[in-house]
Amino acid sequence: MPRTQPPRLPGSARSLAASCAGFRLVMGLRDLPPLLLLLVDCWASVSAQAGDTPVVTTEALSSTKPAPTTFRPAVSPRPHETPRAPRPSSDLRPTPVTDDKPALSFINLEVPDESNFDKLMKTSDGFSTNAESDVSLTTKPDAPNTAKYEYGVHLQTSHSFLRFPSPLTSSLCTDNNPAAFLVNQAVKCTRRINLEQCTEIETLSLAYYSSPKILRVPGSGTKVPITVQSIIIQSLNKTLTRLEDTDTDVLRPLVLVEAGHDKICTNIILEVKYSLTYTNAGEIIKADVFVLLGAVSSAMVPFQQKFEIYFIQQNTKPVPLSGNPGYVVGLPLAAGFQPQKGSGIMQTTNRYGQLTLLRSTAEQDCLAIAGIRTPVLFGYNMQSGCKLRLTKAIACRLVAQKVESLLKGQGFPDYVAPFGNSQAQDVLDWVPVHFITQTSHMKDSCQLPVALAIEVKWTKYGSLLNPQAKIVNVTANLISSSFPETNSGNKRTILISTAVTFVDVSAPAEAGFRARPTINARLPFNFFFPFV
Repeated sequence: MPRTQPPRLPGSARSLAASCAGFRLVMGLRDLPPLLLLLVDCWASVSAQAGDTPVVTTEALSSTKPAPTTFRPAVSPRPHETPRAPRPSSDLRPTPVTDDKPALSFINLEVPDESNFDKLMKTSDGFSTNAESDVSLTTKPDAPNTAKYEYGVHLQTSHSFLRFPSPLTSSLCTDNNPAAFLVNQAVKCTRRINLEQCTEIETLSLAYYSSPKILRVPGSGTKVPITVQSIIIQSLNKTLTRLEDTDTDVLRPLVLVEAGHDKICTNIILEVKYSLTYTNAGEIIKADVFVLLGAVSSAMVPFQQKFEIYFIQQNTKPVPLSGNPGYVVGLPLAAGFQPQKGSGIMQTTNRYGQLTLLRSTAEQDCLAIAGIRTPVLFGYNMQSGCKLRLTKAIACRLVAQKVESLLKGQGFPDYVAPFGNSQAQDVLDWVPVHFITQTSHMKDSCQLPVALAIEVKWTKYGSLLNPQAKIVNVTANLISSSFPETNSGNKRTILISTAVTFVDVSAPAEAGFRARPTINARLPFNFFFPFV
């Protein structure tokens, strides 16, 4: 069988290969792993300098076949410390390559301190990868949105933002609380001041609340001034006087006067009410303020202030509410019905007609006052009624249906809103009306409804400083009695009545005390030996 001759190498390559081979023999196989990179580098150098076509031996065919040639530039041997760019290779032997260029250079970072911190903050653009990578991780600010106010965004002014004092961690007023877009608020807070320095406290003056100019949109140069629409003066005896001229320039500033041994500060802000008009595009186009100024004596300190802000959409009328959030005494109850399961609460546009009772008239004729109703007002216990005259010719069932529709009205609601500002889509929050029918115990007699008694249970909800009225249960009790028998030629008169009662079920406020600490310690059984 013919033997394949190895290819002949140039002189320089042969000498290099011989030196590498001799080095391997000297070091031995034990030291081969630590020198693997060196040996492979020697082989790569020899292969590069040879430049001949590698030969593939096929003993089964007893012939030689040249492998595909890959042309590479000849490189001279160089020390291992010198980095070398990667090059293509036809063989499968690994070639050590150092291609991390940023790792070969080290930058002396400037340590931030008090003197250069501001400069570094201005020049810093974030973090990025090395220059060889095209993917940048530089922190970029979000793309600017369309200039408009969105829900919850702070209302910007020419200098800062519109301040809306509110109680935060305590009942004291916090003046740096910002007003937010479309967030209606009504709060009360306590102001504790040194009355002798009242003229120096800007949060007590009208100018503090009327001088800011609101930006039409965030970051805009268009400013919307706050117009004073109403000024009411309250004296020490609680009398109110409305000023015809609302020009703040002619209004006297805070003045401290002495009345005997007492000191009085006049023109102090007691109530502030903002009314802001906005468009569908999220722009503020109008800002009004209504204020209540009063006189405060040293005996009245600390005193209470009230602040309110609400938003009105342009070309729309504000929806009247019965409270925000709790019910206000004297306003109608919000009620409605659910047409189908899963839908929202449907209400009539007339909020005074959502839950009603019979209205009493001078004639006291039930048939004459059919359709005349009176609204159920929160906190007002009411009772009304009429007289129904029956003859022998009238059937019991017909009368029963007529009287029941007379007591309930055209559409008796299924749900009542827990708060005065409850939304119709929040069905789970609404209070269902429990309808109960109470009949007499007489058997085989026609039952005629004679009374409808509505009981509304409510509680005080929220903080003790500003409790809100919340309805928790509504029960409608329809009371029926046996149909009276009439003699021939005689008429009977039945009294029909409706009533509503409000019951306060609030639990009395109890002062909370911390539990006494308990000692959980275990002593040895002979701790007090020999005394015990």
